[in-house]
Amino acid sequence: MTVRVVLADDQPLVRSGLRVLMADAPDIDVVGEAGTGAEAVQLVRDTGPDVAVMDIRMPGMDGIEATGLITAAAGATRVLILTTFDDDEYIYGALRAGASGFLVKDMALDDILGAIRVVAAGDALIAPSVTRRLIAEFAARPEPAPNPRPVGNITEREREVLTLVGRGMSNSEIATHLYISVATAKAHVARLLTKLEARDRVQLVITAYETGLVTPPR
Repeated sequence: MTVRVVLADDQPLVRSGLRVLMADAPDIDVVGEAGTGAEAVQLVRDTGPDVAVMDIRMPGMDGIEATGLITAAAGATRVLILTTFDDDEYIYGALRAGASGFLVKDMALDDILGAIRVVAAGDALIAPSVTRRLIAEFAARPEPAPNPRPVGNITEREREVLTLVGRGMSNSEIATHLYISVATAKAHVARLLTKLEARDRVQLVITAYETGLVTPPR
């Protein structure tokens, strides 16, 4: 399957460089480029790509606001943030806006291409350094968010799985921890995504922290 991608970055050289590099990937097709957040939103509406690779700092509408508009629409486009700035506020803002991934531009090209494929497949991916910052963001909060996503309709086992997802465990690690099969762990995660109306694993992590199921070490 070919992954159709829109590139959004206010630097033409960055966009052209990414386009040239992605041209060597037979399963990735760049269908358009945008220099502002507003242009990115319109381009996504016009072309319906699988993934929008989004910078954060852009003139006018920034990447976070554009991400919120794109993910709130009825289309299936997912957003992968690719930026130079891994500031705490940007990370949390982008993920809360609905981004399915957050990477920094100094990552290897193969990792970026791999992230595009992961996000297009419906999963989520964030760089390890970003994961640490995300946890630090929650650690700085004195208490769970005032309006957390409700989790009352999940089973006790699903609550256990949600807690382990919040701790950053993969499906195989969850399976080992709970003495269940990987397929069963994956099924539990899938049910959590449905019950909590979460877009992907990143939102499950956020839910686990916001509801107090996982508390970062102080």
